[in-house]
Amino acid sequence: MRKVLFYIPLLAFLGLSLFLLSGLFSDPRERDSAIIGKPLPQFALPDLMSPEQIWTPENLKGEAYLLNVWGIWCPTCNAELGYMSQLRNEQGVRIIGLYYVLPEDPMFGEVFDLAKLQADVQSRLQAFGDPYQFNILDRQRRLSLDLGVSGAPEHFIVDANGIVRAHHIGDINPQVWRSKLAPIYQQWAAKP
Repeated sequence: MRKVLFYIPLLAFLGLSLFLLSGLFSDPRERDSAIIGKPLPQFALPDLMSPEQIWTPENLKGEAYLLNVWGIWCPTCNAELGYMSQLRNEQGVRIIGLYYVLPEDPMFGEVFDLAKLQADVQSRLQAFGDPYQFNILDRQRRLSLDLGVSGAPEHFIVDANGIVRAHHIGDINPQVWRSKLAPIYQQWAAKP
């Protein structure tokens, strides 16, 4: 009995070591997304620049697109704007922005100001490039949560029927686009 008790901590240590070792070889940007192969979640959200325009999944059907979750507060999002503008202008990639609003805290005097946000976004897009056909404002972050977004930037390839075909966490750069996203986008952009 004493010998068995001696091996229990050793086995626990080995099990924990193997679990941690497997984490060393995993890519945190590669994770299975529960939304792949499913329709875009239902929503009715305003356009960031023209709030009277309401976007729904039905409005977006008909052509494949890249849905980019982003915010001006995100340095990586700002860095990828130039390359994504090239994708739109040179390769005809349809890119729709999903603007991820950081939560405001009234206790610290933070109040949502749409006019200021619109001016800040316009200024940022003029400075770094505007790849977006339009931007959807997700003020309450409900659509982002339904998509399983953990931060910005994140990207979803959605086919012409509104089915999510790919999910990428992190920036889009030439290497990521060529090796991972372009083949998927081209496959679904070619299908009606």
